[in-house]
Amino acid sequence: MSATTGQGPARVASPNGGGGSAARPGWDDPRYQAFALLRLTFAVAPIAFGLDKFFDVMVDWPLYLAPWIDDIAPGSAQDFMYLVGGIEILAGVLVAIAPRYGAYVVAAWLAGIIFNLLTHSGYYDIALRDFGLMVGALALGRLAAVYDKR
Repeated sequence: MSATTGQGPARVASPNGGGGSAARPGWDDPRYQAFALLRLTFAVAPIAFGLDKFFDVMVDWPLYLAPWIDDIAPGSAQDFMYLVGGIEILAGVLVAIAPRYGAYVVAAWLAGIIFNLLTHSGYYDIALRDFGLMVGALALGRLAAVYDKR
């Protein structure tokens, strides 16, 4: 219902001067569905991958660490993966409780992973996959600007 006419959806002005439909959280709204799916994905995945850094069930994570990073990081590659796992768990929790900020933390983290993989020969396919994930995290951040008003 429009605030002035009593008919149709409420309209809000966009930054460029045009009108747009107001975003109302609800499962019948495809935009909100996309936000919710991305929020769930970028909360669960970093937590799961972070936990796996401690258990190496999915993969032997130190293999993905570029040798130059292993050379400058204190301790072993596995020790570094424990740190990485802790950060990933925190990033996933941040997405769960504050997606408006957590999405950008995850996107930045993925950018770092991409840089690592591009400097470690043989992992370009995984870097490309992580680029897609980074774009998804950025999309979550944009949707969270609408649906995570705090």
